[in-house]
Amino acid sequence: MKKWLWMISMLLLVFTVSGCGTNQTSTSSAHEEKSKTLVFGFTPGPYIDQVKKGIEPHLKKKGYTIRYVEFNDIIQPNFALAEGSIDVNIFQHTAYLENFKKENKLDLTEVIKVPTAPMGVYSDKHDSLDDLKAGDKIAIPNDPPNIARALRILEHLGWVQLKPDYKPISVSERDIISRKVNFTFVEVEQAQLPRTIPDVDYALVNGNFILSSGRKLSSSLYLENPPFEYQNLVAVRTKDKDKPFVKDIMEAYKSPEFQKIIETDPSFEGFHRPNYFQQ
Repeated sequence: MKKWLWMISMLLLVFTVSGCGTNQTSTSSAHEEKSKTLVFGFTPGPYIDQVKKGIEPHLKKKGYTIRYVEFNDIIQPNFALAEGSIDVNIFQHTAYLENFKKENKLDLTEVIKVPTAPMGVYSDKHDSLDDLKAGDKIAIPNDPPNIARALRILEHLGWVQLKPDYKPISVSERDIISRKVNFTFVEVEQAQLPRTIPDVDYALVNGNFILSSGRKLSSSLYLENPPFEYQNLVAVRTKDKDKPFVKDIMEAYKSPEFQKIIETDPSFEGFHRPNYFQQ
């Protein structure tokens, strides 16, 4: 009897251990599957198209599942990234990210530049920049980093003269010494700028919002050559910057396949290309 009781006890122990092992394997697999799902955040524009066409195929080969979240304004994506509801966002340039991080105390990091749709000058009323006259209305973004960006473009065009010692990232209307003519600024939220083009004389609009409105970069009267601080980027939580998924995303952007898409797809015509692109 004792022998039979011992054998039954051993069998129960084996089944219990086996059950625990199965559960641990299942839990481990579920965790691995979750870690291979990446959630990308965007605002309307071309950067989601870049990922779908050139980045997602590369990541899928490495076993990732990609999900997309599109936000209606430029405020939400960084908060969503910081709180963990998305893993990556691609919609902003360095100046905007650094300003937003500072104002909202967010621990986010830029990891790589992406092909960028430049800011340009657009008009439905004028065919030339030479038509500028007194009383004209010029629409510009209403957020400080992009006000600075617009003013630097206008300085390049000779429409304004800025103080010699202005700070490139924070320059504002207060730094204007003189204007070519007495025109008026109309400050508008970035995403709404394309809608103002018919109602103003000139509008300085970020390229992604021009494209999302159905216009083309080639319809501009002037396109900037964006400096480093105005080139768009991939942002992640700082604690994640050295994780494998970030390295895999960077590898995808630097791949020959992605470069070929940017160079041959008409929807990316006029984009500024990062330094890692082969010339």
